[in-house]
Amino acid sequence: MGRRAARRSRRGGIRLHGVSKTYGTGEAAVHALTDIDLDIPPGELVAILGASGSGKTTMLNIIGGIESADEGSISVAGQDISTKHPAQLGAFRRDHVGFVFQFFNLIPSLTARENVEVIVELTGRGDRRRVAGLLAAVGLSDRADHFPAELSGGQQQRVSIARALATDPDLLLADEPTGALDVATGREVLELLQHTSRAGRGVVMVTHNEVVAEIADRVIRMRDGTVTAEDTNANPVDAATLRW
Repeated sequence: MGRRAARRSRRGGIRLHGVSKTYGTGEAAVHALTDIDLDIPPGELVAILGASGSGKTTMLNIIGGIESADEGSISVAGQDISTKHPAQLGAFRRDHVGFVFQFFNLIPSLTARENVEVIVELTGRGDRRRVAGLLAAVGLSDRADHFPAELSGGQQQRVSIARALATDPDLLLADEPTGALDVATGREVLELLQHTSRAGRGVVMVTHNEVVAEIADRVIRMRDGTVTAEDTNANPVDAATLRW
């Protein structure tokens, strides 16, 4: 089985049709997304690229069920989430989506191990016995009992990736995952995201950095709430070689 075929072995496809989102009303209205059509097959690593205010984070939040669209339909991981009420969206996020944010969002009073374990306990998904393996996979076996304040920024982001994977989601969503990191540690985090995708899980990453987007199978470019271009990358750059 080829690399791309292997990636498609998990559910995680995304389809948006006619999706729009507006914040505010009247003259104060901000059209964050306007009539978005998008189809992402399972298992791709996709970068959503655009400047601040282009709508990329809103799109990520709608794909992940954090926000609801005003118009249009959204299918993610085999489910139509556009008509779900808040409790159903919460269950969808719990069962299908892992999130990685720019500023880690770790609980400061818990160790790295406990920050991962708590997600398993709160969601009732995953297995606490996998936590040690997840921390090993992100290179943090020797830091498992350290608190966030005792970890570097890159190490904290790696804990957040392990935490996002703890419930075995179909889809991993990352919002500017390298934005608070230097180049060396940012490259390590991108290697993890690329490895996650090549293992068969869908990964969608928001970034404003053209170089970071080079690791993606596909780049979706956004401006003023619309998709301006989609570029398929037949030969994604190995994250370990990136310089910016």
